[in-house]
Amino acid sequence: MKTIQTLDAPQAIGPYSQGQKVGDLHFFSGQIPLDPQTGEMVGETIAEQTDQVMKNIKALLESCGGNYSNIVKTTIFTTDLGGFAELNEAYSAALGEVRPARSCVEVAALPKNALVEIEMIAEIKK
Repeated sequence: MKTIQTLDAPQAIGPYSQGQKVGDLHFFSGQIPLDPQTGEMVGETIAEQTDQVMKNIKALLESCGGNYSNIVKTTIFTTDLGGFAELNEAYSAALGEVRPARSCVEVAALPKNALVEIEMIAEIKK
């Protein structure tokens, strides 16, 4: 097992890592819409926040030699499924034609009062 660490994505804000690599599988911790340089929240709408989360996910994947096409599964947590259409539009715009398996659940709250958090599993052969 190898710990995944990059300065191009937000640093862990608790006792966890950005991710773990086991063989070709990469398990990434949930990403909220933090700017990797400042640690500040980005965006007020769920679409803006999802866009930042997807940028953070892209940075994590690229740090391991991957891209969106390597994503096997995502789990999306949101504080309001009423914003699902906007979330889905931003998520889809980032992924293009990539369609990983996915779950989406509404939760009571997220760290730093984020509206969305996305975790993922990717397969990156290196």
